[in-house]
Amino acid sequence: LVLVALAGTLGVGMARERGAGGGDFVASHMIGKPIPAFNLPQAVTNRPGLNTANLKGQPRLVNIFASWCLPCIAEAPQLLKLQKAGVRIEGVAVRDKPAALAKFVNRHGNPYASIGMDKTGQMQLALGATGVPESYIIDARGRIVYQHIGDIRAEHVPDLIRRVKAAK
Repeated sequence: LVLVALAGTLGVGMARERGAGGGDFVASHMIGKPIPAFNLPQAVTNRPGLNTANLKGQPRLVNIFASWCLPCIAEAPQLLKLQKAGVRIEGVAVRDKPAALAKFVNRHGNPYASIGMDKTGQMQLALGATGVPESYIIDARGRIVYQHIGDIRAEHVPDLIRRVKAAK
């Protein structure tokens, strides 16, 4: 009984730390800074690669994901909802293989305008990402304005749409 009570207390405390927007329980040191310079090659044949210059001009969501990531599968429908709502989404595929990525996007949908291959995880580390999935909102000037840790769930979609629209 004591263990159940302790687990419940910890769960409630962790849920409170996440806040209403979810996923924001760890403050990123990158918020307000320009996205680090990078140039990632094409990860799948039907989408271009991704580089720093591509991330200017309009607000967008950069989603770090992998075909081997189970929470990435869970968030796939939410990314499609964001895309349908007009959110431009760029993908960073981490430590993956092109054939596995192609299979992943064919099976779970492809909301990405571009997908860059981060073969060694250097881009992931430069952003300060803690794992996959993880998403960043980038403003029109290429600055990071928000970090979402973990999978995007249905309850996060309205907040992310609002944040992207505000990131001008």
